Amino acid sequence: MVHGEANERQKGTRNGVPGQIEMGRKRLRVQYSGSVQGVGFRYTVKMLARGFEVTGIVRNEPDGRVELISEGDQAELEAFRQAIRESELGHFIRSEEVHWQEAKNDFRSFEIVH
Repeated sequence: MVHGEANERQKGTRNGVPGQIEMGRKRLRVQYSGSVQGVGFRYTVKMLARGFEVTGIVRNEPDGRVELISEGDQAELEAFRQAIRESELGHFIRSEEVHWQEAKNDFRSFEIVH
């Protein structure tokens, strides 16, 4: 292994692009239940996402839940999820249904979907 290759792996690059690690990237899907619609929940999640290296979407579901689908490093996603719970709207969350998958690289940013 050439020293530059090892250095590139340590820096977390993929195809020479810093910060885009393919291996180890995960997809987190969370369905939040509680009083999570009509209280600014999606907006708060989008604002919180700015502080993390994650991409994805957040949207209301017809049954009153809010769905979050986000991709990134697993530790980053776990910290993002914790930040949502600790936010000023965290007390509206009654339960979270959490699913983990391998990342599909479907997102370029983090958006609210209507």
